[in-house]
Amino acid sequence: MEQQMNTPILKNTIAEIFANGKGILAMDESTPTCKKRFEAAGIPQTSEMYRQYRELLVTTSGLNESIGGAILFDETIRQQTDAGEPMAKALMKAGIIPGIKVDMGAKPLPEFPTELVTEGLDGLRERLAEYKTMGARFAKWRAVITIGEGIPTDACIKANVHALARYAGLCQEADIVPIVEPEVLMDGNHSMQQCYNVTEKVLKALFSELYQFKIDLEGIILKPNMVVAGKGCLIQNSVDEVAEATVNCLRSAVPASVPAIAFLSGGQSPKVAAEHLNTINKNFKNRLPWIVAFSFARAIQQPALDAWKGEQSNVKEAQEILSSRAKLAAAARRGEYSSSMEE
Repeated sequence: MEQQMNTPILKNTIAEIFANGKGILAMDESTPTCKKRFEAAGIPQTSEMYRQYRELLVTTSGLNESIGGAILFDETIRQQTDAGEPMAKALMKAGIIPGIKVDMGAKPLPEFPTELVTEGLDGLRERLAEYKTMGARFAKWRAVITIGEGIPTDACIKANVHALARYAGLCQEADIVPIVEPEVLMDGNHSMQQCYNVTEKVLKALFSELYQFKIDLEGIILKPNMVVAGKGCLIQNSVDEVAEATVNCLRSAVPASVPAIAFLSGGQSPKVAAEHLNTINKNFKNRLPWIVAFSFARAIQQPALDAWKGEQSNVKEAQEILSSRAKLAAAARRGEYSSSMEE
């Protein structure tokens, strides 16, 4: 018996997430990532502090004006607010669709010492069924591609896009929208042109694989990196140059049938991520066949985390900062952001 995916359900979820100029809040940091961020902010690294922080995020009033979907981590979807409400339910009550990160992280690729492959396909069908009962309507899987001496190799690209395609198929079988995230990292001293070449190659390999695995492209969200020079590169391009390179790269490699692209911020500062997204939407609106939005983590959360500092007395201030950063990202999605709004 062939399992038929239900395209209208997938399309509805995508339309709801991005309705009225909204985007996605990625609050699915794994425990090691959370530990690192909390340590840097001087906050105790305990499961309870992670819970308190995630409650701060999901109970921010008015967040649904800018955020249509929020990606949760496995630990978070199993936690409750102080009021005893599951986190996913608190989001739904606020008019935000819950999603779930389902990959198990990037691990070293055997025989390719500097490259990574994302794991987590084993048992994924069963996990998706469970997450669905908890309210998740979309999922996320992140592949990590590094630019360096002689890398990425074809083997690394192939291993990662293959995993992304199999993950996407399992999601669609469960009527869960897959966010397909092939991240070409900003780490390194490569030029913007090198980032362009690698990103284009990865995306073309990805869509070839998705096609082979019969993935319904109208039922996915693509979460790519922007085309930027590596952090260690001496030449950092202008906002206009990044926007143009990113649009050209996506137009070259991403089919028009994909409904939505939601960029990752990838370590850009909140302001720079907003400027890039804004310029893409403002300068190229009529050349974009897709919704072009955001699925930011640090670029929305970091200022709020810095303000919270793990103190109950700072919750309100942190929530106001979070809400305002989300509004700025949504303005950038509409091409209406300006740096004067940062005041």
